[in-house]
Parts: sequence; C-alpha cells; structure tokens
Amino acid sequence: MSIIQDIRDKYARLTVILIALALIGFILTDYFQSQGRSGGGGGSKSIGSVNGQGINYDDYMNSVEAAKQNMRAQGYPAEAADMQAYDQAWNQEIGKLLLQEELDNLGITVGKKEMGDILYGPNAPDDLKRQFIDSATGQYDGAKAKLAIDNMLKSKQTPAEQKAQFNNYFASLRQQRLQDKYISLLANTSNQPRWIVEKQNAEASQMAKVSYVTETYASISDSSVKVEDKMIADYISKHKDMFKQQESRSISYVSFSAAPSKSDSADVVNKLAMIKAEFDTTKDVKMFLLKQGVSNYYDGYVSGKIIQIGAKDSIFRIPVGSVYGPYLDGGSFSLARLEGVRTVADTAKVRHILININGTRDSATARTLADSIRSAIAGGANFDTLCMKYSEDPGKFDQNTQQFNGGVYDNFTTGRMVGPFNDYCFTNPVGSKGLVKTEFGYHYIEIMSQKGSGPGYKIAYVSKEIVASKETDKKAQENAMKFASEAKDIKSFDAIYEKEWKPKGFNKAVATDIAPASFSAGTAGYSRSLVRAIYNAKVGEVLQPELVNNNWVVAVVTEAQAEGTMSVAKARMYVEGMLKNKKKAEMLKQKIGKVTKLEDAAAKLGGKTITTADSVKIGGTVLTFEPKVIGAALNPANKGKVVPEVLEGTGGVYVLRVDSVGTTSVTAGDIASQRKAKELQQRQFIQSQNNPLGVLRAAATIKDKRSKRI
Repeated sequence: MSIIQDIRDKYARLTVILIALALIGFILTDYFQSQGRSGGGGGSKSIGSVNGQGINYDDYMNSVEAAKQNMRAQGYPAEAADMQAYDQAWNQEIGKLLLQEELDNLGITVGKKEMGDILYGPNAPDDLKRQFIDSATGQYDGAKAKLAIDNMLKSKQTPAEQKAQFNNYFASLRQQRLQDKYISLLANTSNQPRWIVEKQNAEASQMAKVSYVTETYASISDSSVKVEDKMIADYISKHKDMFKQQESRSISYVSFSAAPSKSDSADVVNKLAMIKAEFDTTKDVKMFLLKQGVSNYYDGYVSGKIIQIGAKDSIFRIPVGSVYGPYLDGGSFSLARLEGVRTVADTAKVRHILININGTRDSATARTLADSIRSAIAGGANFDTLCMKYSEDPGKFDQNTQQFNGGVYDNFTTGRMVGPFNDYCFTNPVGSKGLVKTEFGYHYIEIMSQKGSGPGYKIAYVSKEIVASKETDKKAQENAMKFASEAKDIKSFDAIYEKEWKPKGFNKAVATDIAPASFSAGTAGYSRSLVRAIYNAKVGEVLQPELVNNNWVVAVVTEAQAEGTMSVAKARMYVEGMLKNKKKAEMLKQKIGKVTKLEDAAAKLGGKTITTADSVKIGGTVLTFEPKVIGAALNPANKGKVVPEVLEGTGGVYVLRVDSVGTTSVTAGDIASQRKAKELQQRQFIQSQNNPLGVLRAAATIKDKRSKRI
C-alpha cells in the first residue's frame, strides 16, 4: 500500500503510518525488565474478575481507547468502533488473565534477549524494518535500529505520555509472543497413537447390508403430544451445563421512525436544483466544489468498467461539460458533471521513485532532486539503486515480506492513485518515462506494461445527504412520548399498540438476551443509554423514549433473567421439540410392540414398506443422520438377526434386521502417513482462532461488573 493510494482512503492510511512511525521513536530500555501491566486490581478499581483475579478499570479503559483507535484507523465508522471497542477490550483483558495463569503454572516467560530478538531480529515489527534498511543490502539493520533507539531514549525531550504509550505497545508484543509460545506448546504435543488410527480404520472398513421398517415422528401431530414442565425440569437437571445462562433482560418495543421523510428528500432535490445551473456553467470546477463543501474531488480519469454508480450510463451519455441530476445515490442526492472522456488502460504496471515535499524540503528542491534522478537514469544509472536510496514511498517495500520491490506497482486499476499519477500511468503508452507532481511530491514514473483499454471518465460530483428535518424528528418524538405516557405496564403497552399504533403501520418487536454491560439492545439497535434504562427499570415498566439511530424507541421490560440455570419456561423453546419426539417414540414403540419379524412391524405400522440398504458404514451416505441405526447395523452381535428393540432415531423409529456384515477398503496411505496427517490437522485446529483460550474461558469463573462503570 502506497502513500499515493486511493485518495478517498489516504487519511485513514496516513493515520496508520503516523502511528507506526511514532511507535519506533522511543523504546523503553528498562521495558525488558518489566513483566507488563498487571491485570489485577481490587476495590473501586476492579470492574470484574477472572477466577478471582481482578480486572483493573484503568487497564481496561486503556485497552478500550487502543481498540477504538485501531478500528477507526482501519476505516470502521466512529460509532461502530466505539461500541465494539468495549467488548473487544473486555475479551482481551480476560484472555490476558487466563493466559497469565497458565504461563505462571508452566513457567513460560519472555526474557531480555528474546525481547531484543523480537525488536531487532529478522522478524522485527514492520515499522522498525521500514525505518532502518541498509541501503547497500536492502535488509533490515537491527544494530543500527538499536543504536538509534537507545540514543533517542536518552533524550530528555521525550514526553512521559509518549513513553507510557510505547511501553504499552511493546507490552503487546511481549503478550503476543507469550501467547504464541503457549499455543505452540499445546499444538506440538498433539499425538495420534497408532492403535487409535488402526481402530478407526477397522471401524471405517465395516459395511453392512440391512433391511428395515421406519416410521417418522411427523406421523403423529404435535398437538396430540404435550410436554409437561416436570419433563423439562428433569431434563435440565440431568444436563445443567447445557442450560447455563448469564444475567440478561428482554424487552418489547415500538420504533417511531425519525428517518428523512418524502418532504425532506424533496428539499434536498430542490437545493441541488438551485445550484445546477451554476455547476453547469462554472469555469473553475474545483473552486465551485469547495464552495459546496466538496474537498475530495478526484481529478483523474476512471475506467467506466469499474465505476459503480447506478446512474453511470446516463452520465456517460451527456456532453462533456454538462451536468446530470439530481439523482438518488444511496442516502444522498447528487449532481454529476462530466469533465472529460478519453481512452484509458484497464490495468497498469509501473515503477516509480517518490521525492517528498515536506517540512524540510520545498517544491523547488524536490523538483531539482527528481530531475537529477531522471537524468541519472537516462545516463544509465541503475533504477533499483536510486529507488532504494532516494524513494520516500513506503510502497517500495512489499507489504507482507517487507522486502524491497523496486518501487513496482503491478496490475492496479484506475482511481486507486491520486489524479495526476493515475492519468500519467493510464493515458500514456508503455515505455513512457517522466516526472509527475502530486500533493505528495515529485514522482519519476516508468510505465512497464498495460492491459486492456476502454473509455475513461473524469467526473465531478456534488452530493447532499438526505437528513431528517426538525419537523420530522419532532413528529416522531411526539408520537413516542404519547405512547409512552399512555402505556403503564406490559398489558396496557400491548393493548394500546394493537388499538392505536398497529393500524397506522407501526411494528412491535422484541429484543432478548440483553447483557448488563452491552452497548447493543439487540434488534432495537446500539445504545448504551437504552441498555442502562432497561437495567434501571423493573419488569413491566415502560421506559421513556430513547433515540436509537433514526428511531425513537419506546420499550417495556418483559423479562429479567438472573445468572445461573435457565428456567423451565426459557428452556422450553430449546428442548420441547426434542422431548416431543421422545414421547412420540414411546407411542410408536407401544404400537409396534415386541419385535420379532420385520413383516409384523410393517403390518402394525399400517403396511409400511421394508427397505433394503446394502452400503451402511461409518461416514457413508446411507442413513447418515441415524447414528444409532448405523451402530446397531455394525454390531457383530446383531449379524443375521432382527435387532430385538425398536431403535429411536433422530427423525423416526426403526425396526432393523442385519442381513450381513463385511469389510471394504479404507483410506489409502500407510499408518504413519495417516498419523502425520491427523496430527497436523489437530495442530491447525489448536492454532486456529486461539482455540486454547476459548477452552480456558469456558472453564473459567468470570464476573462482569462493567455495567456499574460504563
């Protein structure tokens, strides 16, 4: 990724680069003696605990801020980043405590030398690598990096706040190394004993021929089978781990939309119509756009093949210099002025050298240096040598390997680089070499190859978002206030909705399993304020309207679940169908009676057909979803017999006769190669998505008290 990357993304990218460059400015020498931040904390500073170990409020909030900045730098919308950061940071703090507990028990640490290798070895962080490249070899110079960093650390000009920030950065490097060690330890202990592989092969080789009669559970109507509360309670008692629940609440709610109305949309169209004539006749498009608040005009040609605007065909047909619109484009109305049309390549491959214009180098100085480089290359100087020494584009290093790539950009499309750079690459023939000035500086560019061609368009846009007027918002709020003032409890909430608001087209919805510290009120939307209100209310209480996104939400608390075991009423929705099938199975067993012959069972079930299957095996395609039937078929004790009991399957009951049992060939490959493949599969599973930490978390006792502080 280059600093001349897509102009629409450049500021987010620049933020990432600046953060990365700042991080290498200072490294705390005494950090190597540090054991990292404590995850502990007690008293008023504790907002939760993991296995009795407190989670410190300040540590947590620092992690929240870091998560916010990271997600915003990646392009997440600010609101979404802020909401998700709290849960992301919480999970990180839990993970650190769980991991540290294991590391302490195992004696796993990261020593001073190892930390030095992380920073200055061949696998150092990318930001360090980019700044300390040996110009002769093109490789990272760790010794040079350490010397420069140590010298900077001695400077009294280093702000304490920056030191703390960088200490946290390197603590994260240390934490990642510890986690990698722990997961690698578990992954590398994976073992597949020979006897297990042999047993699995033997089982997989078995194949039976069976005849059977079956009746589905659907043959008995659900309405004729009742599952009593006691039956559900007994099931919960025997499977308590399946019915653990966290504290949560549920609501019913009605949303009153404050989204833009038709009149709001018409107002935007009228405003654009008023400026259309000026847009059509202006001689200075850039100045006109700035007056309209448009600061990201892309002054370059873009291939018509990659323009995604719905109205593009209409825009392409207007004369150059003309304006099309207003037209609807997502949540905005827009005007488009066609500035130019010319043939452009579909993709290009170029190499270039960038001479920045910055605080220490003015435009004239940069141009002189760029001219010198152009003359040197024309005189036979080596491009790669000059690129390595002078180019100030981070893109001269491969993003993944950080190896020098000669300043090459391969197979990129129009619209991805700033306008002047873009136009030179796509409108000049292969072999062209020249200087181009952009907002970043002077670029010496050589066009190496191009593919395809077609019409390219330069288009200027003015867009105005469709926003709700004060009148629209006021009307929605008044409706919500009226409903909230009339509804006093769940019963009146439902009655008033059915009588007054449902006929007007408003919808009632439910949101369940809302956690105390959540920022999401389920389907009602993201709103920490609404979640707080839900937990400050009693069951049956109607809440005052809350603005969530573009809706005024009126909610009533319908359920409050305490942490512990799920209630019978709650569990019913999860197990009632399965328990009904169990009762249906008993009814069908009674109907069949004692099992002697398939023909008798078929007759008792109303003349069912006897079915034959001759390839029943583990992992086969016959009776795949009926493991009990497959198990009975492959049981040597049943060979040549009718199984003396009715089998309860997942979809119905079965009466089974095992006609024969034999063997077939299994997966090709010797035992050694099979063991190796299975062990590799186990390692990949352990390493995927931090699997061990997930297991540790499931077994941990975690207390979340964030709702009292956030």
